[in-house]
Amino acid sequence: MNDEPQNETRSARREPAPEPSSSTHRRRVLSFLATFALCVGLILTTVFCTKKSELPVTPAPTPEATPPIANASIVESPTDGSFDKFSHSTGAHASLACDSCHKRENNSAQPTLPGHKACTDCHSQQFFTPNHPMCAICHTSLEASNPPLKDFPRLASFNVKFDHAQHLRGGARPEAGCASCHAPMRRGVALSIPAGLAAHSNCYECHTPGANSGGRDIASCGACHSLARYARTSTNARAFAVSFSHAEHSPRQGLRCDECHNVRAGAPQSRQVTAPRPTQHFATRGQSCMTCHNNRRAFGGDDFNDCKRCHTGSSFRF
Repeated sequence: MNDEPQNETRSARREPAPEPSSSTHRRRVLSFLATFALCVGLILTTVFCTKKSELPVTPAPTPEATPPIANASIVESPTDGSFDKFSHSTGAHASLACDSCHKRENNSAQPTLPGHKACTDCHSQQFFTPNHPMCAICHTSLEASNPPLKDFPRLASFNVKFDHAQHLRGGARPEAGCASCHAPMRRGVALSIPAGLAAHSNCYECHTPGANSGGRDIASCGACHSLARYARTSTNARAFAVSFSHAEHSPRQGLRCDECHNVRAGAPQSRQVTAPRPTQHFATRGQSCMTCHNNRRAFGGDDFNDCKRCHTGSSFRF
């Protein structure tokens, strides 16, 4: 048999493979492009981050420092560079002598602000800059042709140092002794302690402008003041709680201050002067009220052995 016609018949029966449609082809192309773009993006991101981490870090620019001025070794440089505040205790001001800025032209008890020269000696650049904030430290207005001065500020950063022992010997001893500085207060119960401008008036009787003692300057602020917290010595005493009165123990009774009070050299200011114990009973050391109130020296013979002579309350029991 001849197979050729049969093969041709089979070939004629075989159907050709269908060609893909145009829409399917487009989706495949778009999918490939999207995948390719995603890969390229990831590669570029990785490379960029790697390069950035390898770059040297440049520090942020720092603000320009205040230009140096004449005699800069003694110029205080505020941390904010504003020069709108003044402090005795910071910067180079703390190392300057008081009379570098404060000149005593007279013996007035009222302190005054330093003159312009005290500022221009160190701060000439700031001083000659128009409307510089530094000027507002002393002046209330920077617009006026002759700007008015502020009142002298209240100072709380200066302590007062006084040496009783030094003022009780030689030429330093006041003419009237303790009474030159201490006056009766509270109707004679206590004695005052000079403070404020009243202290200046009192001290300036000896501490006059240009005064010195043994070659030491005693006219400058530093003779009495130091940079420290101000702590005023109290005028209260335990003795006042038991009805003690300085007025009843005065020169009129033939008494002197040093009969009851002793001065301890080198002691802290609040403990420089001793005082008797405010009791008449069982004193074991030092002076007490019983030192004088012993039925012999005081009260002229009255019998004070009788407790009820003083203790008259109904609750008192032996």
